[in-house]
Amino acid sequence: MTAPTGVRDLMPRLHRYSLEGKLAFLVAFIVLFVAAMAVGVYFVTGQALLSLLFTLSVSFPLCILAVRRFMGPVNDVLQALTNGIASLQDNDFSTSVAVTRSDEIGELVAAYNELGSTLRSARQDIFQRELLLDTVIQSTPLALVLCNARDAVVYSNSAARRMFVQGRRLEGHNFQRMLMDMPEPVRDAVAQRRDVLFSVGEHGEQETYHLSQREFVLNAQPHSLYLFKRLTREINRQEVATWKKVIRVIGHELNNSLAPISSLAHSGTLLLDEGSRVNDILGTIEERANHLKLFIDGYARFAKLPMPKAEPVVWATFFKSLEQTVTFRVRNELPGLAGYFDPVQIEQVLINLIKNAHESGSASEDIEVSVQAGGKFHTVHVLDRGPGMTDEILQSALLPFYSTKQKGSGLGLALCREIVEAHGGRLSLANRQHGGLRVKFSLPLHD
Repeated sequence: MTAPTGVRDLMPRLHRYSLEGKLAFLVAFIVLFVAAMAVGVYFVTGQALLSLLFTLSVSFPLCILAVRRFMGPVNDVLQALTNGIASLQDNDFSTSVAVTRSDEIGELVAAYNELGSTLRSARQDIFQRELLLDTVIQSTPLALVLCNARDAVVYSNSAARRMFVQGRRLEGHNFQRMLMDMPEPVRDAVAQRRDVLFSVGEHGEQETYHLSQREFVLNAQPHSLYLFKRLTREINRQEVATWKKVIRVIGHELNNSLAPISSLAHSGTLLLDEGSRVNDILGTIEERANHLKLFIDGYARFAKLPMPKAEPVVWATFFKSLEQTVTFRVRNELPGLAGYFDPVQIEQVLINLIKNAHESGSASEDIEVSVQAGGKFHTVHVLDRGPGMTDEILQSALLPFYSTKQKGSGLGLALCREIVEAHGGRLSLANRQHGGLRVKFSLPLHD
């Protein structure tokens, strides 16, 4: 049985009213309908009881059908809202209710949809912020480890994974147990429970770190944050900057004194007789003053080293040009991937290193240069079979002014390190097995 046509046609128009008005209008309509039917039957039959029974038997199902027709959409909307609220409790903000009504139910649906949209936007904004923060943390060279109260790692970045477990996942591991496999300076620094500097040897090089430790409460649980910052490169840069400042000051003062000494010595030479002994003395003064000026100019060039002008460089072409200046042997096949550096400055680095290899007493056929491509760097090795270096010399060889040669300026290796680090790379020295020295430096690839 279906509702009368008049009821079906009337229902859409009821949406203009409030829910209370619609319900009141429906009740009034049912009452009038039942009364009209009772009156009509009474006039036809003339019996009040029969008209009442007939009216109730016919109108009661029709009234139930009308109420169900009225409440059906309302119940559907309420059920949809109930399901939507359950989804919100499960942090699922993607559900919306597609119902258009002009009563209180419609306002409730609109409020729910607006709430869902606001929560979706807020979660998307939080997600973007978390993604940005995670990207920054994962990209920083600062090694970060976050541990809970049980010393279990709950978060770490890529620098920490490389430092502790060669790039593997850290989360879930016990941090104190991992420290047992680390060098003693690392364990001692963590045990101090404060900010501290420490040094540790890595691959034959001494690396300096700064450790920051913080305690805080997160989600009502105590947590520990460990930050390991590598300071070796920064210390080297500050060291070189200090030496450059000293060189500029000394060069300025010496040049101010050398210029008049040289000029007066030359003028005195012109005024004296050719055979005078004083003439020889003044000539010697002028010669040594000019030599000292050239010496100071060399230090000044180190202090004013220009920034590298990097460009793509084909290794085969680069080494072919280098072979015209110094003698060496290419050890392995050169990479097909072009390097990215200042060819003039890197050529100067290799000339200095190869000349040092020759001066070490190594045979010419034992002086080799190799280039290896790996990751984001090209690594260059300069090898010889000389006597190598003692541990004391290895620690000081890269410092400006330090030299083991009788007439050395102590700037050759320091200049090489400065050029390589200006390119964003690293330079290191190490003795080889069976004698000789290995000089290794890295050059970043072009991004």
